Amino acid sequence: MVVGARVVVGDHSILLAHVVLYEGVRTGSHLFAHAHSVVREHCILGSHVTLGNGTIIGCDGFGFAKDEQGLWCKIPQTGPAILEDYVEVQALSAIDRASVGETRIGPGVKIDNLVQVGHGSSVGAGTLLCAQAGLAGSTHIGRNAILAGQSGVAGHCTVGDGVIITAQSGTHGDIPAGSVMSGSPAFPNRQWLRSTATFQRLPDLLRKLQKSDKLHQD
Repeated sequence: MVVGARVVVGDHSILLAHVVLYEGVRTGSHLFAHAHSVVREHCILGSHVTLGNGTIIGCDGFGFAKDEQGLWCKIPQTGPAILEDYVEVQALSAIDRASVGETRIGPGVKIDNLVQVGHGSSVGAGTLLCAQAGLAGSTHIGRNAILAGQSGVAGHCTVGDGVIITAQSGTHGDIPAGSVMSGSPAFPNRQWLRSTATFQRLPDLLRKLQKSDKLHQD
């Protein structure tokens, strides 16, 4: 275990082997940090937070800009990642720190394995991010939303409270509260169900169309 300078760890916390807390980290009570989890500099964790194996809180956001020679130059990522109370982040997930401001995970959020939360994003209370879900930078997710496995949200978008994004869906633009979205690009789930049912019938429809054209030609 490695603990940097000016780190404050709350009471009744458990830090297992190879946990690393960078300089200036602050945590509430009852932190449970599994082996090989990392909390980067100046990040803040609330009480009753659980970090799975290999989780990284506050890694650098993916921020680059081209210089006059066309080379990619790194944009400093100085804002902290903040996890509020009762957040659980499972194995090998990454929550990026912000370039400006903060990345914030609200109370009671549960994050599955292999999830990416981009820099400057926020996730509202009680939301679930399932395995391999990804949020691009500056994504804002409301309360009690569910992002199913391998779903993704484009950057600078707002997803409303209670939204469900089904598995392997890719969203773009803002999504109103209470919506259920499917597909890539995603659109309302009921319309998507009708569309996929029609898609499965396309070979039969094509054969019927070709047969009809042949009859007319004869």
